Amino acid sequence: MGRAEEFQGLRGLLFSIAYRVLGSVGEAEDAVQEAWLRYAATPAEPRDVKAFLATTVTRIAIDVLRSARVRREAYVGPWFPEPLLADPYEDPQRAAELADSVSTAALLLLERLSPLERAVFVLREVFDFGFPEVAAAVGRSEAACRQLVVRARRHMAEGRPRFTADRGERDALAARFFAALRVGDVAGLQSLLAADVTVVGDGGGKAPQLARPVAGAGHVARLLATVFPRMARAAITLEPCEVNGEPGAVARDRDGRVLHTMALDVLDGRVRSIRVVINPDKLAHLGPVADAWALTRQLRRRED
Repeated sequence: MGRAEEFQGLRGLLFSIAYRVLGSVGEAEDAVQEAWLRYAATPAEPRDVKAFLATTVTRIAIDVLRSARVRREAYVGPWFPEPLLADPYEDPQRAAELADSVSTAALLLLERLSPLERAVFVLREVFDFGFPEVAAAVGRSEAACRQLVVRARRHMAEGRPRFTADRGERDALAARFFAALRVGDVAGLQSLLAADVTVVGDGGGKAPQLARPVAGAGHVARLLATVFPRMARAAITLEPCEVNGEPGAVARDRDGRVLHTMALDVLDGRVRSIRVVINPDKLAHLGPVADAWALTRQLRRRED
């Protein structure tokens, strides 16, 4: 097997590592491409190609993350990871860990970690690399990596809910949610929302977004029941799908261009949070992006 074929066989794993470290589809794809260039330029064949490439992509991702964190400090409004509709890496034995680790909630918790803690946690806890491999990947001793994992586990545990939703129940609830959303059923929506539910938008200052998060089942239900039927009348459709392993949808305009993504965080039989990504820079990997400002003006003209 040639290098190109071997690399393609590991591309899904490499992207999945880089995405969890970076929270960005575009930056993860760039990191994978850079890993390929370095692998292709290596004179001697590595003894363990998987370990070599995992180390390479991890080190690239750590460097990118260090500079990205500075940019995120100046980000306009709430910051969410770029939406991922399908994780290219699958491992039936670790399916639950992989799905949980790519959720928006988990990626936001990972933002609390230092770049080294994040990389070590991803390699060890998500992808089950041994400590010798983890240590080689981040350039630290095994003892230091064990300490990093302990600290990362503690930070992650502090922000996680005590209970997780059954997948079947979660998807059934999401189906009822989107059915109520399409027709503007305030009571139906409110019955599906947690009392302290929040809806938060990430526009990055580049698209219309909520001035501040909206909280409370009544407030959120009325907001959603007002906005989405109006969007439907403007031929904006909701395409239900998984977003970062959670029930969600992609909103598209009449020409099929992406307007935003929506992800539902479901816990204990209720929708606990609704996260909307409308920043066009974070949607470009999903296809042509709609002009959210123009659509907003169009909706306002319809009201006048």
